[in-house]
Amino acid sequence: MAKARAASKVDLYFKSLAPKLAKCAEKLRKTIFEVEPNATEELKWSQPCYGKVKDVCYISGAKDHITFGFFRGTELDDPHGKLEGTGKGMRHVKIKDPGNVDGPVKQLIENAFALDEEG
Repeated sequence: MAKARAASKVDLYFKSLAPKLAKCAEKLRKTIFEVEPNATEELKWSQPCYGKVKDVCYISGAKDHITFGFFRGTELDDPHGKLEGTGKGMRHVKIKDPGNVDGPVKQLIENAFALDEEG
């Protein structure tokens, strides 16, 4: 019988979210690993962060949505106008439903990891 995988800190973070938000976070996580199977996943600044060369994106639970942020968001091509924020470099998307993790969000993830590879 296969040994069960121990819950990671990220798994525990997702379990702490409201059920609908946990589904959003899991969908984002799945999409990140579809785009970049070798991405790292770790809890940093009390939230799940993903990267490869450097930190690329993060998932943060809020009261009624998931904030899905990009560390180099101002440098991303955003043809669908999904990104929000006014900071010097970071931008985010608010995800309220797992169905909102769609083509435009996946494209942002692809663009973010491509930018990370460029350096």
